[in-house]
Amino acid sequence: MSLLHQIGLTLLRNIGPASAKALLSHFGDAEQIFKTPRAKLLKVHGIGAKRTDIFDLTDVLYRAEEEIRFIENNDIKPIFYTDEAYPKRLKNCIDSPVLLYAKGDMNLNTKHVVSIVGTRRATDYGRQLCKQLVEELQQYNVLVVSGLAAGIDTAAHKESMKQGLQTVGVLGHGLEMMYPAANRATAQKMMENGGILTEYPSGTIADAKNFPQRNRIVAGMADATVVIEASIKGGALITAEIANSYDRDVFAFPGRIDDEYSEGCNFLVRNNKAALLTCAADLAYSLGWERSGDIKPKQQLALPMDLTVDERVIFDIIHQHKSPLAIDDLTLKTNMPVSQLAMNLLNMEMQGYIRSLPGKTYILN
Repeated sequence: MSLLHQIGLTLLRNIGPASAKALLSHFGDAEQIFKTPRAKLLKVHGIGAKRTDIFDLTDVLYRAEEEIRFIENNDIKPIFYTDEAYPKRLKNCIDSPVLLYAKGDMNLNTKHVVSIVGTRRATDYGRQLCKQLVEELQQYNVLVVSGLAAGIDTAAHKESMKQGLQTVGVLGHGLEMMYPAANRATAQKMMENGGILTEYPSGTIADAKNFPQRNRIVAGMADATVVIEASIKGGALITAEIANSYDRDVFAFPGRIDDEYSEGCNFLVRNNKAALLTCAADLAYSLGWERSGDIKPKQQLALPMDLTVDERVIFDIIHQHKSPLAIDDLTLKTNMPVSQLAMNLLNMEMQGYIRSLPGKTYILN
């Protein structure tokens, strides 16, 4: 495909990501869209007559030529959504951008990706939580994504660099500027192992409406989004809401009920919009991650010696069944009252002998 036409497609007025993808699906590639008569373009589902004024193709391609010169002069890599380098997790989101501009040395399709977001007015408590989380994530070789805003975002990027983790900042403006300007040096250093990313061409200012749009990329790129300190109104909660809409995992650190910047996190947990997080192990456990070196040759199962009689019965049944067992099935097979069974299951899970899965099913750990 022609980069000129790919960029041109993103510059068409009133054509968002969904409409652009509809056109690409219909015509096969961006260049063919620009070679097709207007009458045929308007027949594509989702375009319609209301967009009869969008196809001023000469001006669009002239602007696209300017953008190509800019990215060539500034060592920027354009990533189209059909490219191998495009983040696959983001590609699965219906409103994902068709084109990203990247600067740095990054792999957006690493095995584990986590977004970390939070308030711009981070407290010492929030910064310490961020530091602790990223330190613990280091053993899982995680790509850390955030928005390079002041506060928690910046803390996440800086701690990631300190721990040798790849980190990417998603911006709400073009790559010829940096907002906030104080983060220019941080962004430059991030390019050694990660970098910066945006969907906006050069000349796009840091307009307020761009940042909620930016947040969908932060949420869509990751396996999970972690909220560290957030007020009830703010970008972090918007990102969490978007992540939930993408059916991605969301986690939040709790805080004191009278702290303004714990109010958002507590709201997410209280309303089942985020799982309560106390450490990276909680997140890794929920996502089924293994640390490097955790995978060992299978050995013959050794029966634990410190289980009660009832717990050993449960252990043997789950072991023999081989696949996850629902609590209702365990009730029938053990002939235990539900309350007694639930207490035994909780005790076994806390000791690390079993783990629970969605749907109240259990397997051996």
